[in-house]
Amino acid sequence: MPAPPVHAPEFHLPTEGFQGTPEEIERQWFEQVYRGRGDTMKQLTLRAVLMGSLLGGVLSLTNIYIGLKAGWGFGVAITACILSYAIWTTLYKLRVVGSQMTILENNCMQSTASAAGYSTGGTLISAFAAYIIINGQPLGLGLTLAWVFFIAVLGVTMAVPMKRQMINIEQLRFPSGIAAAETLNALHSKGDGGMRAAKALGIAGALAMASQFWVDGLRLISHAWERFQLGGFVGTLNEAIWGKAWMGRTVMFSWDPIFIAAGAITGMRVCASMFISGTLCWMVFVPLLQSHGVTDATGFRDLVQWTLWGGTACMVSSGILSFGLQWKSALRAFRGLGAMFRRGAKGTDEMDAIEVPSAWFLVGQVASLVALAWLARASFGMPYWESTLAVVLSFLLALVACRVTGETDTTPIGAMGKVTQLTFGVINPSSPNVNLMAANITAGAAASSADLLTDLKSGYLLGAHPRRQFLAQFSGIFIGTVVTVFAFTAMVPNAQILGSNQFPAPAAMTWAAVAKAMTGGLKAMEPIKLWSIVVGGALGIVFSVLPIWFPRKARYMPSAAGVGLAWVFHWYYGLLFFSGAVLGWWFQRRSPKQAREFTFPVASGIIAGGSLMGVILILWENGPEIARKLIEQIHH
Repeated sequence: MPAPPVHAPEFHLPTEGFQGTPEEIERQWFEQVYRGRGDTMKQLTLRAVLMGSLLGGVLSLTNIYIGLKAGWGFGVAITACILSYAIWTTLYKLRVVGSQMTILENNCMQSTASAAGYSTGGTLISAFAAYIIINGQPLGLGLTLAWVFFIAVLGVTMAVPMKRQMINIEQLRFPSGIAAAETLNALHSKGDGGMRAAKALGIAGALAMASQFWVDGLRLISHAWERFQLGGFVGTLNEAIWGKAWMGRTVMFSWDPIFIAAGAITGMRVCASMFISGTLCWMVFVPLLQSHGVTDATGFRDLVQWTLWGGTACMVSSGILSFGLQWKSALRAFRGLGAMFRRGAKGTDEMDAIEVPSAWFLVGQVASLVALAWLARASFGMPYWESTLAVVLSFLLALVACRVTGETDTTPIGAMGKVTQLTFGVINPSSPNVNLMAANITAGAAASSADLLTDLKSGYLLGAHPRRQFLAQFSGIFIGTVVTVFAFTAMVPNAQILGSNQFPAPAAMTWAAVAKAMTGGLKAMEPIKLWSIVVGGALGIVFSVLPIWFPRKARYMPSAAGVGLAWVFHWYYGLLFFSGAVLGWWFQRRSPKQAREFTFPVASGIIAGGSLMGVILILWENGPEIARKLIEQIHH
C-alpha cells in the first residue's frame, strides 16, 4: 500500500513577524518556527529538484515569450507550487509514487522552479535583445550561455549577506513570498483553520482565474466573443472618462486583481506613498513637461525615459543609506567570512549553522567576477577594471532592488540598469555595447538576488533550512540557463523581428535607446533629467532619516521605495496597489479576527489564480509556436 499523504499539522505562518533585538528576533524564529519542521522534515530531495527544474523550464518559455511581447515577466513560484502539488497528488493516487512531497520539499521545488523559470532569463528580453538591435546580430550561443549563467550565479550568491538583514531582522514583507508560503500551507494543512484558509484560497484563486479569462481569454474561443471581454469594456470606459491624452500618460483605470491583492499584503504606508507619488508624476510632472514643450512624447515607453531618473535616484539613495544605517546588523551577516580560512571552522551557534555560509558568497562573487570580466573582454574589449566596477556597483544596486522588492513586491530591474548605464555613460561614453552589458550585469544580478530573497521569505515563514533552500535555488540556474537561451535564440532569429508587431520588445527598445543616448555622456542629458536625479536622491535620503528622527510616527512616513517606484511604472498600477491596501485596512477595522485569518489566504489565492491563468492563456495562444521554434532551434 502507498504511504499516506504527507500533510503538515495545522501551522500558523508568522506573517506578523517578531519583536525585540536582532538576537531575540532570530531566536524566536528558531524556537517557534524552525524547530520541529526544518530540522526534521525532508526538503532538499532529488525529486523536488527534478520537479522544480521541469516546471521551471516549461514556465520559462512563457516568460521569454511574454517578455518579448510586453516587456513583463511572471513570477513562477506560486504557479509551480500549485502544479507540483497537483501533479504529485495525481501520481500518488495512481500509485506511481509511494508518497507525496512534504511542504518543505515543495518549498525547495518552487525555489528551483523560480531560478529556472524567472531569474535566469530576465535580461535576455532587455539587455541581450537591445544588443541585437544595436549591432544587428546576437552574441554567439556559447557567449550568451556563459553570460546568463554567471550573471545568475553573481546575483544568487550576492543575496547571501542580505538575507539575514532584510528577512530575519527587518522582517520585510516580500508579498509574493508570503503568497507562496500561504499557498503551500493551505495545500498541505488538514486542521480546521488550515482547511478554512485552503477553502478561501481556492475560491479566491478560482474567481481570479475566471476574472483573468474574462479580461483576455474570450477571444481565444472565438473572435466573435472578443467584444464581450472585460478589457474592451474597461478601454471604452477609459476613453469616455479620461480621453486619449490622459490615457497616453497611463492615467486610466485597469482591472488586474493580482495588483489589488499585492496591495492588501503590502500595506497602507507603501501603497499610499506609491499612489500619491504616482499622481504627482503622471498628473503633474508629465503634463508640465508636455505643456512647456520639453517633450512631445506620448505613451509609457517614451515618457518613462523622462520620469525614471528621479524615481530611480530616490530608490537608490534611500536603499543604500538604509543599509548603511543598519551597518551593525549587516556586519553580522559577514561574521563568518574569515571562517573559510580555518579548516573545520563552523558557525558560532546553531542558528549560524543553518544559514548560508558567508564563504559561499565570497566564492560565488570572485568566480563570477573573473568569468564576467573575461567574457566582457572577449565579447567587446571591455577593460577589466570596468568589469570590476560593474560588479561592485551591482552589489550596491542589488541592495536597493531587494529592498524595493521586499516592500512593494516589484523589482525595478530596468531602473537599476539605468543607473549603471548613466555611470558608464560618463566613464566610457564612446561604447554603447559596454554601456549596455555593464547594465546587464547589474540588472541580472538584481533580479536573481530579489528572486532568491522572495523564495527565502517563503522558507522563513514555513520553517525551512535556509542553506538547503539556497542549494535548491542554485541548482535551478543550470536548467534555466539552457532552456531560456535556446528558447530566446529560437524566437529571435534576427534583429528585424525585434520592434515588429510580432515582438514589440518594449524593454529592449528602451535599453537600446538609453545606450545610444549615453554615447554623449552627461553632456547629452537634458537638464531636467539631471535635476530629477538631484531632487530624487535628496528625497530618498530625507525619507530614510525621517523614521529615525520621529520613530513614533514611522508608520505615517512616506516609503522611499513606494515613492520612487511610482515614477518608473504606470499610474494605474499605483491605483490598484492603493485600492488593495484600502480594502485590507477596511477589512481589518471592520472585522479584525476574520482579517487575520483570511486576508493573506485570499490575497494569495488571487495572486496564484491570476498568475496561473495568465500562463495558461499564453500557452493556449502561443504554445504551438513556441514549441515549433524551439524544436527548429534544437534541430539546427
